[in-house]
Amino acid sequence: MKRLLLAALAGLAVAGANARADDSAASFAGLPRSELQVVTGSGTHCFQVWVAADDPSRERGLMFVRSLPPDQGMLFLFERPQYAAFWMKNTYLPLDLIFIRADGVVVNVAKNARPLTLDPIPSAAPVKAVLELLAGTSTRIGLLAGDRVLHPALDGQPAGGTVSTSPAPGNAALNRIR
Repeated sequence: MKRLLLAALAGLAVAGANARADDSAASFAGLPRSELQVVTGSGTHCFQVWVAADDPSRERGLMFVRSLPPDQGMLFLFERPQYAAFWMKNTYLPLDLIFIRADGVVVNVAKNARPLTLDPIPSAAPVKAVLELLAGTSTRIGLLAGDRVLHPALDGQPAGGTVSTSPAPGNAALNRIR
């Protein structure tokens, strides 16, 4: 009887964990996916990103996400260049935030943003996009202000980027802008 009870409890725990993972994946199911390249002194680095291009998706960002593969992230796009400030409300992962001008040039990099805080993380100048990657990624690839991000949504970028609406594997969450 004890084994049956333990097996039932274990099954409920697994189902609950799967439901939470499905919830994370479902929160991004409607967002387009795209590839972008970050060009640094160490070379060109490719990432698969979810694209947050409207107020609800930018506000949710990577909130509630508990894991993120090192080659994935989220790209926040704005209609026009603007000063942007992000926070880490309900964001469980430490992240690097890369602030990007309309021409793809990196304005500033906020490394290792502390999870679960409302402290503002500002851009140093007006930006058209912000890229969020796992903390440590910018150091690993040698990313600095002045480097370039290549993506079709940025001015003067190649138009050959791929965008799809396929859901990503259950992942990450951070948040944003005011």
